[in-house]
Amino acid sequence: MSFSPSFVRRAAVVCAALTGLLLLAAPTRAADPKKGVMAEEIEYKGWKHNLKISNGDAELIVTLDVGPRIISYKLASGANVFKEFEDQLGKSGEKDWQIRGGTRLWVGPEDVTRTYFPDNGPVKYTEQHPKGAHEGVQFLFTPAPEKEYGIQKEMWIELDPNGSHVRVSYAITNIGDKPTDLAAWLPSVMAPGGVEVIPLPPHHPHPGPVKPETKPADYGPSLNMVLWPYFDFTDKRWSLGSKYITLRQDSKKGPTKLGFGHRLGWTGYLNGGTLFVKRFDYKEGANYPDGGCNYETFTKEEFLEMESLGPVVTLKPGQTTELIENWNLVKDVEDFTDEAGIDKNILPLVGGK
Repeated sequence: MSFSPSFVRRAAVVCAALTGLLLLAAPTRAADPKKGVMAEEIEYKGWKHNLKISNGDAELIVTLDVGPRIISYKLASGANVFKEFEDQLGKSGEKDWQIRGGTRLWVGPEDVTRTYFPDNGPVKYTEQHPKGAHEGVQFLFTPAPEKEYGIQKEMWIELDPNGSHVRVSYAITNIGDKPTDLAAWLPSVMAPGGVEVIPLPPHHPHPGPVKPETKPADYGPSLNMVLWPYFDFTDKRWSLGSKYITLRQDSKKGPTKLGFGHRLGWTGYLNGGTLFVKRFDYKEGANYPDGGCNYETFTKEEFLEMESLGPVVTLKPGQTTELIENWNLVKDVEDFTDEAGIDKNILPLVGGK
C-alpha cells in the first residue's frame, strides 16, 4: 500500500507528539480564527475530555476518554444526527467493546476479535495547518496501538471554514512484524426514525446481438448486492425501486442488512427534516470484503448504520491503508413518498440531476 500525502503528514505529527513538541489542545482556543474554525475541549455527557470542532454553521464532538468516536455531528441550530446510547455515555475502561453511538473506526472483514477490539481508553489529538490540496486546519486523533493485532489506527478530521462539509480520513498502519490482511471500515450509527436513500446505477437497454462495437462490459452487471441471512425481500422497511433503494428505520423491527459494490459515491439519511449525506469512493478491480461490498447498511430497533468500507489489502510491516469519507448536512428537507419525491427533494442537494 502506498504512503499517501496525508499519511506523511500524520507520521510527522506523531513523531512530534512523541518528542513532546505537540501537546493536547488548550481548554479553549480558535483553531483557525482567520477562517472561523474553532476547537474547544469540553465535557460531554459524563466524559471529561472531548474535542468540539465548530465553524458557526456546524459542529462535531469527538471523544477523547474513549474511542475515538465522532459522537455528535449537527448543524448549529439542529439535533445530533447520530444515535447515542445513553447507558454507555460517560463511561470508559470497560473490558468488552461498546457501541456507544456516533462514527467509529473498525477493521474488516468482520470477526469476533480484531473487529470488536474494546476501544475504551484515552485518545490523543494534535492540530495542524497543512498546505496543499486540503489546506485548512486538521485534527489528528490517535488511540493507543492495538498491540495484540499489530495495528495503529488514526483519524483525521477537517471541517470547512463555513458550511457543514467534513472530511474524515481513517488510516490503519501495520505496526507488527508480519503482514496482515484487513480493510478499513467506517460505520456511522444514525439516530432512529429516519429513512436512508441508496441511489441505483442508471438503466440501459440490453445490447442485443454482438456487433463490432460491442464491448464485454455491455453485457456485465452494474451493481453488486449482497444479502445477509436475516434480510427478507418482503420486509416493508425496504423499498427496492427503479432508481433508488430506501430503508426506513423502525423501532418495532429487528435486524436487516444489505451490502453493495456501490459506484455512485453517495448515500443519504433523512431524519426530522435534516439530510445527512455520506460520500465515499469505489475502486474498480479492488478486493472489497463481504463478497465485494464497499458500502453496507444495517438497522434494528434502536438505530440504522451507514457503513463504507475500503478494499481488503495485505499490509506489510510499516504500510498503511486509508479510507476517506466526506459528509454534509442540509436542513429543512421535505420527506418523500416515492422516487419522484427523492428526485425533487434529495437529488438536487447531492449534486444529482
